[in-house]
Amino acid sequence: MLKDPQVFKYSDIPNFPRSTVHGHAGQLVFGTLKGKQCVCMQGRFHLYEGYPIQKTTLPMRVFKLMGVETMILTNAAGGLNQDFKVGDFMVIKDHINIPGFAGNNPLAGPNDDRFGVRFPCMSDAYDRDLRQMAHDVAAELGYSDFLQEGVYCVLGGPSFETIAECRMLHRLGGDAVGMSTVHEVIVARHAGMRCFALSLITNRAVMDYDSQEKANHEEVLETGKQRAKQMEKLVTTMVARLDNDKNNSF
Repeated sequence: MLKDPQVFKYSDIPNFPRSTVHGHAGQLVFGTLKGKQCVCMQGRFHLYEGYPIQKTTLPMRVFKLMGVETMILTNAAGGLNQDFKVGDFMVIKDHINIPGFAGNNPLAGPNDDRFGVRFPCMSDAYDRDLRQMAHDVAAELGYSDFLQEGVYCVLGGPSFETIAECRMLHRLGGDAVGMSTVHEVIVARHAGMRCFALSLITNRAVMDYDSQEKANHEEVLETGKQRAKQMEKLVTTMVARLDNDKNNSF
């Protein structure tokens, strides 16, 4: 979708982490989308790959220094909310940072005042106007039937959640669970970037001990393929509407 793309492999960028996950290409792609300058990450970094948490969020600070103002993040997630179906999109309105409960936060250590304050607010992490725009665009595109909104729980991975863990997260108020996004949002918000995040519900979390279902990565990739075009359309339409004065880079 990008016009005049320029591609840089992560392996060619000094000190940049590398993607190790199947389905993550491992490159930065620069270009214009609907007339807006943008950079896309093809592949991201996760705690389960063995990187220190600060390394997984390094790209956010690189983007800030490049002049990026709006971050749009997508992920694959397991559905905890029993009303969600496989293939639904969930606009993230809030998160529960489970590794953060144990002190594993990307902002731990000395604060870098060039980016933001020591104790950043997270009650407004997911931009209200962008969330509303997503609902408006979805209604116009006929996607409202499968667009949800909810709370995303992040875990470290790489093992999928146990039944007891899924039940606990659901009782805590989680609607979906995954292994990414939250740490990047924390660092992006610390640096003053607007954030919008969207989960694709690629599987339903197993909540019943009598169930024969098992979470697997193949199911995640397959659902991703099926919904890719619709997510592309939703995101590109949103990008086209970003305020030209305030949010010209993302």
